[in-house]
Amino acid sequence: MSTATWFAFGADDVLPDQTPVAPRLTASRATVTGAPTEAELIDGCLRGRQLAQKLLYDKYAGKMMAVCLRYAQTTFEAEDVLQEGFLTVFRTLASFRRECPLEFWIRRIMVNAALRQHRRNASLVAVSDGEYPETLASEEFTLSNYNFQELLEMVQELAPRYRMVFNLYAIEGYNHKEIGELLGITEGTSKSQYSRARVILQTKLERLGTPIRHVS
Repeated sequence: MSTATWFAFGADDVLPDQTPVAPRLTASRATVTGAPTEAELIDGCLRGRQLAQKLLYDKYAGKMMAVCLRYAQTTFEAEDVLQEGFLTVFRTLASFRRECPLEFWIRRIMVNAALRQHRRNASLVAVSDGEYPETLASEEFTLSNYNFQELLEMVQELAPRYRMVFNLYAIEGYNHKEIGELLGITEGTSKSQYSRARVILQTKLERLGTPIRHVS
């Protein structure tokens, strides 16, 4: 990440041509020579330490970018969501109660940032569903039987309303009532759009002749 981008996160007042001084995360000799623990990273960020913020960003940015890409229309949009999400992370870190893994908490923030982006863009997007059947050809069709990476690429091609519901239900683990509240739709609409997303994905996979591969 560039210096210009990093300063957007409200890091320490270190000039670009200066070498940041590593924060003393703890007095432990183990943390001086080894990677800081999650708790130490959090404590360092709460004290406004630039190095701790950068280490936290570097640790989770890759995984969170993958989350953002699933919801965004383009890589550029995903980068915007990632930036907004990390701004929220550093701004609200003091509210993190450490009752769950930090990665889980950050992931929820990224999903919420993606939802806000979706609401801002929803009225601007008009995507045709194409020619697809209305119901699944086989009740035994299971998305987990297919290659995960190929499936994710196809998920990104779904119309925004289907992609959002599919991601929230199948990947993030929200139920349809929760999805309805998040997206401002009814529970029934969420179920219908998820079912439609599965039909489209199944049809695309069958057209490509994608072999079934069990994914752990």
